[in-house]
Amino acid sequence: MQKKIDLEEAFETVKMGATEILLEKELKEKLESSAKNGKPLKIKAGFDPTAPDLHLGHTVVINRLAKFQKLGHEIYFLIGDFTGMIGDPTGKSETRKALTAEEVAVNAETYKAQVFKILDPERTKVVFNSQWLGKMNAADMIRLAATHTVARMLERDDFAKRYKEGLPISIHEFLYPLLQGYDSVALHADVELGGTDQKFNLLMGRELQRLNGQTPQSIIMNPLLEGTDGVNKMSKSLGNYIAINDAPRDMFGKVMRISDELMLRYYELVGMLSFSEFESLKAELKSGKLHPKSAKVGLAKQIVARFHSSAAADHEAEQFEKVFAKGGVPENIEERVIQLASCPPGANSLSALAVPALVESNSQLRRLCEQGAVSINGEKVSDSKMSFAAPGEFLLKVGKRGFLKVVVKK
Repeated sequence: MQKKIDLEEAFETVKMGATEILLEKELKEKLESSAKNGKPLKIKAGFDPTAPDLHLGHTVVINRLAKFQKLGHEIYFLIGDFTGMIGDPTGKSETRKALTAEEVAVNAETYKAQVFKILDPERTKVVFNSQWLGKMNAADMIRLAATHTVARMLERDDFAKRYKEGLPISIHEFLYPLLQGYDSVALHADVELGGTDQKFNLLMGRELQRLNGQTPQSIIMNPLLEGTDGVNKMSKSLGNYIAINDAPRDMFGKVMRISDELMLRYYELVGMLSFSEFESLKAELKSGKLHPKSAKVGLAKQIVARFHSSAAADHEAEQFEKVFAKGGVPENIEERVIQLASCPPGANSLSALAVPALVESNSQLRRLCEQGAVSINGEKVSDSKMSFAAPGEFLLKVGKRGFLKVVVKK
């Protein structure tokens, strides 16, 4: 049963941070109709069945699903096991390798383990599009293919680019948008969520629903989340990511290092605030009633609690305050043991220990040494090329947040 909701608040909450909504008027009408007749909307999002190793950027769509779920709507988490045999051609310059049924099954379980840290598993319908696409015969496929022309398919930017550059496009790749669109027909989806790069496929769902006598789904397109550098999209290859399986301390620390401006972006796209709560947060920051550091701690705690536990979030907040506000040393510092007798050349050097555990590069370590931001047992270190040559226990500190316990043995 749906809870009674403020319709304008609900609309603004599910809209927060969206790049584009097609069409806003339709979505509002659907929310109003749902509230009036007590029938929840069917909210769909499809996911590639490749093995997920998710970071916060991947959770933008899932987070919006969670907001719809919180409002009482039905969530359909669709895994494209059938379409995985084609491989999503979106943004690709070549045909993708098809996945086996065994690979899809393993990847699906990995997905569930990660996304159910955000969605309520008891109220989420996990569906596989092989349930309906696998039942289609050759005649069904021909009828589906007959609904659109090659010229229409070449309107897709990636297909058009490949065609112009003389790169091959396999005929079965043209089926992908049609099959993704048909998923919406099979589920009678009211709303579909996706990235901006999926616009063509999302619109295909609307067209096929209309051709099948259904009310076309509304579409909410989501932006790419900027990484911790605040410039580039979040990416593991760029090292600016927060993985959802990061340790609590790493996750908390990464959130605390983002800029104040980016903090609001994260609250908007991966936080679970309602529209009015988000507006209140912005107002309090602007008036000075709420300090940016306190708001950032709140965000870090929310994210750690979501992927770990409330206890872990409280602990990391206490540790952060102990280390960075009071100049203390965190608990359970990572320890490295060096056996001098069997130590490979250079393995006992400062750079070998600090890069990449505490800093990203040797040049960054050198700059921090020059700035007096590196110390061993409280003594500043100016030479980034120094080595640990004598037995003992040493507390290595790099910058404000990097700690490492170094135990040197003969």
